Amino acid sequence: MNRPMITALTTIGIAQSLKIPINKWKTGKWDTGILFETGGMPSSHSAGVTALATYIALERGIPSVDFALSTVFGLIVMYDAQGIRRQTGELTIKVNDMDEELQRLTGMHDPAKSENQSVKIRERLGHMPEEVLEGALLGIVTGTLGHLLTGK
Repeated sequence: MNRPMITALTTIGIAQSLKIPINKWKTGKWDTGILFETGGMPSSHSAGVTALATYIALERGIPSVDFALSTVFGLIVMYDAQGIRRQTGELTIKVNDMDEELQRLTGMHDPAKSENQSVKIRERLGHMPEEVLEGALLGIVTGTLGHLLTGK
């Protein structure tokens, strides 16, 4: 059984599940659909890779090649989650706003005729830095717990 991988995948599931009550607290609405979406608090990407690196650090040691690989891989994933993917999400918001404004200006904006309106592009793709940090902290906790539960 590959305990580090199980720990990382479980952590991703925990992070994704935490998004539902956090979203309820922020918006006042239950939205179970966000369980399968990217973006939001905490970053499941950051949580998973940090859990993996933490488990490996405790199992094999910080000087190991395994830890070095998992850490570099994790840093790239976290940078991408809060950098490129976040910028893509912000650009998508602007495209959706431009589409709504164009419909309004051309007189096509009629809330009663929603079938004539174009479909909005999904906006929540990446993470704010604090969401990445929260995911990393969750990963440290679950990676440590996963290692302690192995009983070694």
